[in-house]
Amino acid sequence: MTALIQRTMKSELFVDGKLISSIPHGLTVFVGIEKGDSEAQADYFAHKLSNLRVFRDENGKMNLSVKQTGGEILLVSQFSLAGKLGKGSGNRPDFGRAELPERANELYLRITEKLREEGLTVKNGVFGAHMFIEQQQDGPLSFVFEC
Repeated sequence: MTALIQRTMKSELFVDGKLISSIPHGLTVFVGIEKGDSEAQADYFAHKLSNLRVFRDENGKMNLSVKQTGGEILLVSQFSLAGKLGKGSGNRPDFGRAELPERANELYLRITEKLREEGLTVKNGVFGAHMFIEQQQDGPLSFVFEC
């Protein structure tokens, strides 16, 4: 499982020109599910994400979590995060490590559920759809997380 986590001031997700999800501030998280990823990994990721201290406190230090700031999470499934750009003559990404759609969606929904159990507001993308995401990054601040 690989995730790209971005601290954002605002994120909006559209499918076919229609607004599907939006958050006012918090984390925009792109998650790629890989073959062999487990429920335990999904649970660990959700817990880690809900407690990740990347928001500024009163002293300007990154000491607060999204939960502590009242922020929300926009969680987007992104199979291309399982893609690899290897060495050699090819220029096309290899998506062989990406999980099959049905199983990937199960784990994606499990992450959503576990984040909500942590008391967070979570908005989702549309699994498997071509999405357009408009966001205002805060920082910019981005992290890659692998588990």
